[in-house]
Amino acid sequence: MENLVMIGQLLLGLSILIGLHELGHMLTAKFFGMRVEKFSIGFPPKIFSFKAGETEYSIGAIPLGGFVKISGMIDESLDMESMGAEPQPWEFRAKPAWQRLIVMMGGIIVNIVLGIIIFVFLTYRYGDTYIPRDEVVNHGIVALEYGQKIGLQTGDKILKVNGQEYERFNEVARGTEVLLGENSYYTVERNGEIIDVPIPPDLLEIFTDKNTADQFIDIRRPFRVGEVVKGSNAEAAGLQAGDRIIAINSQPVNYFHEFTQELEKHSGNKVRLTVRRPDVVAEPEQAIQLADDAPAQTVELTSSVTEDGKLGFAAESLLDVRRLQYGLGESLGEGTQRAFESVWLNIRGFGKIFSGDVNVSKSVKGPIGIREIYGGTWDWTRFWTITGLLSMWLAFVNFLPIPALDGGHVMFLTYEMISGSKPSDRFLEVAQKAGMILIFAIMGLVLFNDIFNLFV
Repeated sequence: MENLVMIGQLLLGLSILIGLHELGHMLTAKFFGMRVEKFSIGFPPKIFSFKAGETEYSIGAIPLGGFVKISGMIDESLDMESMGAEPQPWEFRAKPAWQRLIVMMGGIIVNIVLGIIIFVFLTYRYGDTYIPRDEVVNHGIVALEYGQKIGLQTGDKILKVNGQEYERFNEVARGTEVLLGENSYYTVERNGEIIDVPIPPDLLEIFTDKNTADQFIDIRRPFRVGEVVKGSNAEAAGLQAGDRIIAINSQPVNYFHEFTQELEKHSGNKVRLTVRRPDVVAEPEQAIQLADDAPAQTVELTSSVTEDGKLGFAAESLLDVRRLQYGLGESLGEGTQRAFESVWLNIRGFGKIFSGDVNVSKSVKGPIGIREIYGGTWDWTRFWTITGLLSMWLAFVNFLPIPALDGGHVMFLTYEMISGSKPSDRFLEVAQKAGMILIFAIMGLVLFNDIFNLFV
């Protein structure tokens, strides 16, 4: 089922991105009076098609791209026979260079606008949720497998990144300077001593590998009992919403990771729980809201632990989580900034690949890899976030001056407008073929890499 959800999200995301990209070309072409012969989402063979007016609309079986065939244009079809005849008024080649330039930029512009709209909407709808630096300094971190490998320890209090104070926990866990910086380091307080912990240049690989992405660091989370599952061991033991479990078999547990680790040691057995319980009598949903320093009593409870190390309640974090909401005007600015920042971050990421700091086979994703990024559960927030990122990246890639991409056409049209001389049809044909060979070679390598990573 997870695979079906992944594939469904991938196909929907690509259909939106490719469909709107090609729609940008088609609408601008029709606006300038050019004849659009074909509009396709996906490459042949055709699954479905119909004709409306002069244009055939189709869906192809290979959902890795799409195309718009405009009369009188040297494109993927390489239809050179029609180019030998006299230009007709409705043909691409008969129009002024500035109009042709706008048509070739149409898809890129639509992808940029789509990406900005998505980021603005997400910013307006969800705002920002983050854990402030004070909580990290107060409670310290949990160093997971790869955090330990770079020299971090559970309980470390991260004070600075590259000598600079930060504002949010995600800046130390997955921030730009951590993943993409040069000679980066953490300044941490460990057992009262201030030390520097260097950040390896290949740390980015951890976050591009699906098996290791969640094994870096977390923050130590104080907690209390939230909703107690009916019929569970927790209910049988007498746990209530709002309780603070402070010890298991006299072993102190101040944070949730300590609690779960201690429970796992006693899977399938009984444990003695030392619980701090508020003195105020209230309904469970009200008890959860009691202040941490409210008058309380200490009670001892005995509970069975399931074979998978659970009691049967939802834990409620006591961290101070900040939430920011943006107005529409603020969202326009913030969302636009985030959209363009996503492109810059990807460019910096590729810089690490080219410098050799990051393994290309683990960092470059094709359709199969993107399918895994979307994930096996349908989460619309995640779906639109990834689709927005891909829309901005698709715009950037298409703007690269490579023949057969929009950027290649833009490059030749810009040359024509500056020099006043149009490149020959023969030159454009050869450039188109060379660009197509390069693109198909890259696509083949990326697909091979995706398949290879499935088995490693």
